[in-house]
Amino acid sequence: MHSGKKFGALEFAIWTRRSIYILTILSAIPTVLYFLGWKFISIPWQPIAIMGTAVAFIVGFKNNASYARLWEARQIYGAIINESRSFGYILRDSLSEKNADKVKEMFLRHYAWLTALRFQLRESRAWENMDTAQFDEYSKKYEIPERLSKLEDELKKYLPASELQYVLSKKNRATQLTAIQSKALSEAYAKGEINDFQWTQINQQLVKFTDNQGKAERIKNFPYPRNFSSIATYLLLIFIISVPFGLIKELDKLGDGTMLEGYTLWFNIPFSLLVTWCFHTLDTVGESSMNPFEGSPNDVPITQISRTIEIDMRDMLDEPDLPPAVVPKNNIVL
Repeated sequence: MHSGKKFGALEFAIWTRRSIYILTILSAIPTVLYFLGWKFISIPWQPIAIMGTAVAFIVGFKNNASYARLWEARQIYGAIINESRSFGYILRDSLSEKNADKVKEMFLRHYAWLTALRFQLRESRAWENMDTAQFDEYSKKYEIPERLSKLEDELKKYLPASELQYVLSKKNRATQLTAIQSKALSEAYAKGEINDFQWTQINQQLVKFTDNQGKAERIKNFPYPRNFSSIATYLLLIFIISVPFGLIKELDKLGDGTMLEGYTLWFNIPFSLLVTWCFHTLDTVGESSMNPFEGSPNDVPITQISRTIEIDMRDMLDEPDLPPAVVPKNNIVL
């Protein structure tokens, strides 16, 4: 997540510079050909304007869908924050007098669940953007914690060796950790350490964790529909290629009867570049938020949120040495 006031203009220009180079070439080619006498390549601007309206609608629809996915992901992790706090104080107040060690054990297992979940959500998918040159270059300004360490090393901080090996042998580690929590809770209930009401309350929190994990996995594993994404890409490409051919004749006539006659033709390059850059960049901005867990500057900061939860829960147990908060690097926090 970008934590600054805004992306700087220069930062934006550098981020989109590859598209600027390509769009400049696409604008220059028909302009040079027209200058050399290929007058027939110009086309009426009206159909292009109609196409631009259609492209604006479909790009706007794509960006709305992209924002909806991002906001839902943030709501999911907002719910995890609140439910983790509730889980912590309900568990502490229900069980600490009879079995303080089990409370500590279940707290640590919850930190392990947060860790396993964020590692799973940071795994790459074929449709994500982080491996493209534009996004990969920008990612060098910050660090994705899940790519700097191994899940096994992180889980060692929270789990005993036997439990760690069992969890690592499973495919969905986060799910198995919740299952172990449920088993530990049932054992406490069977021993009479918690009553019916307390067991129900704590178990409901585990169900909520499972529900939110499933919602996050749904966003992670189901991309923005490829049919909508593809048609937006194709229509945008046709529009970008067509714009210089539609503007060239109009801009050439712009200087008729003035001292700029014969020169306004070259205005086609910057004006076409400006129009096509706006549309292409809007589409790219939508793409950058389409997958809110991949680790881009526009994603949900699940690492920071997980650390915040751990700090809050450790504070509930009055632990003296709290882990440091995750701080932004170059205005980026993940």
